[in-house]
Amino acid sequence: MITVNTHEAKTRLSALLVAVEERGETVIICRNGKPAAELRAIRPAASDPLRIHPELSGRILYDPTEAATADEWPEDAR
Repeated sequence: MITVNTHEAKTRLSALLVAVEERGETVIICRNGKPAAELRAIRPAASDPLRIHPELSGRILYDPTEAATADEWPEDAR
């Protein structure tokens, strides 16, 4: 973990980002000697809640916008 004051964080921002991205460091930015913010890497894309579940991935082998035929409708809906 790297701890820096706000002036040093502004001066060394590019180097601090490299440390976070490449080495997985966490940077604590302090104001008046007290922690004010934390700079850390974002979660990897694998933990994205909107990703496609591996078991559900695949291709649609039909046109989902195609109208249903009469025999595809249930009897009570015809």
